Amino acid sequence: MLTRMGKPFRIALAGLGNVGGGVAQILLTRGAELAQRAGRPLELASVCARDRNKPRRADVSHIPWIGDPLALARSKADVVVEVIGGEGEPALSLIETALAAGKPVVTANKALLAAHGARLAATAEEQGVALRFEAAAAGGIPIVKGLRESLIAYGIDAIHGILNGTCNYILTQMEKTGRAFAEVLSDAQARGYAEVDPSLDVGGGDTAHKLAILSALAFGVPPDVGRMRVQGIAHITPADIHFAREFGCRIKLLGIARRTAQGLDQRVQPAMVKLGTPLADVDTVFNAVVAHAGEAGPFTFEGRGAGEEPTTSAVIADLVDVARGANGPVFGRPAKNLRLLPAAPPEAHVCPFYLRFDVRDLPGVLAEIAGHLAESEVSIESMIQRGRSPGEPVAIVMVTHECAETSVAHALRAIATSDKVLGPPCMIPIEAG
Repeated sequence: MLTRMGKPFRIALAGLGNVGGGVAQILLTRGAELAQRAGRPLELASVCARDRNKPRRADVSHIPWIGDPLALARSKADVVVEVIGGEGEPALSLIETALAAGKPVVTANKALLAAHGARLAATAEEQGVALRFEAAAAGGIPIVKGLRESLIAYGIDAIHGILNGTCNYILTQMEKTGRAFAEVLSDAQARGYAEVDPSLDVGGGDTAHKLAILSALAFGVPPDVGRMRVQGIAHITPADIHFAREFGCRIKLLGIARRTAQGLDQRVQPAMVKLGTPLADVDTVFNAVVAHAGEAGPFTFEGRGAGEEPTTSAVIADLVDVARGANGPVFGRPAKNLRLLPAAPPEAHVCPFYLRFDVRDLPGVLAEIAGHLAESEVSIESMIQRGRSPGEPVAIVMVTHECAETSVAHALRAIATSDKVLGPPCMIPIEAG
């Protein structure tokens, strides 16, 4: 019986959009079951949003409304949930004020944590309160808890992740239909899978925010997007996707963080992954993360990475944990012990590479390309060249043996100067999936 449980756990909810509305609805309709799991009733005590009169998925008309987010943070609630979004205000001041007042915070705000996570973690730990963010890294996938609590015995060597559902949907549809990036992006926007301004998604920024959070959990570094190399998917063509299949691969936008002998390698970029590997089989808006946990081996986490329901699920899970009294270092280690690791230089990135050259089909062009690759000590494993229309454009496609990224880049700079090569060459790494 609820009357025999602990006192109600009062929740202040900031933001009533898709996720906030979903959180409110779950709290208002599934309270009895959540109370059994939390050991006390979860009470939606107050709400805050920009427009009080906007229609909501959940009926919150009977819930106390607090118009000022900072007043919400200073209210008598036991926990503050921030699902406003955005790297800056008012979300940042709301979280800072709540933590300073000794209130735990649950947030889904990846951009804010990527920019301010280390400082906010220090504040939370100084105040002895929880800062939880399962929904910020990969929607409903429990990767934050996995890295912070489960995969700790042997440490983490590397993370490879598909962390953006919009990009994965676009690449999946390009492969399925043969359409170009711009056309599929327009369709994704019409279906609600891409924002009106999709640059954060397709440019790799959203993946970088999530990777910064996962890197902090895995390697004990402060979240820092500025130390990553970030590349989006706008340059990927249907031809690249077709050739990837011929080489037994698929193209995915990956967030990669791994230890190397020279430092921490953190990158967001399109990569080819071999068919039959876990990441290759992840389609449409799904996300997946492969965590390489030392001697324990690789662990794959897969599920819906975005959208109202999976994100709501992660927020509710965090609320139940906090209601039970769960606490501890925000990123798995005390914030004061988070330390920057040296950034791995580009030459530390060694793998096979896919190369595409659009060239004039003239005598000597292949020899010229091969000569520049050989001078940079880049060895060719396989090659495809089709078509024979002298003087007309044709694609030459190669896969290299394992080599340093810097060696390939050096060769491509030389090749790009040739009058037989039309446009910049395309280079895509082939990564473990």
